[in-house]
Amino acid sequence: MSYENLKLKNQLCFPLYACSREIIKMYKPHLDNIGLTYTQYIAMMVLWEEESCTVKELGQRLFLDSGTLTPLLKRLEQEGLVTRERSSEDERSLIVTITEKGTSLKDEATCIPTKMAEDLNLSSEETQILYTLLYKILDNNK
Repeated sequence: MSYENLKLKNQLCFPLYACSREIIKMYKPHLDNIGLTYTQYIAMMVLWEEESCTVKELGQRLFLDSGTLTPLLKRLEQEGLVTRERSSEDERSLIVTITEKGTSLKDEATCIPTKMAEDLNLSSEETQILYTLLYKILDNNK
């Protein structure tokens, strides 16, 4: 019996996992400058785009469960970047809304994607190919 398929070097999951960890590490110094963790940053990106959404919608967009989102959103609320309140239409639904302070943080974050593109050292063609393939995997697993 061959165990070749069990070698780490033959697993697609490992380079995806390792790259994800390395990329998040690369984000850290940029995000430290604006006082956000990576997960807070991606949540803020959704809110900079939408201004307001339910926790459920935020979780779906970010592929995160409520157990991860709840403490993250509490922290963002403590920092004055978002507010959380129950929907008047559906008490079960919690709405997250960006504050003025949260919106102003967007200006400080605008340079981060450019800095990360430089740090990754991929051509625009390589970046687009990787982006397309990764979203193909994500879309196949919805």
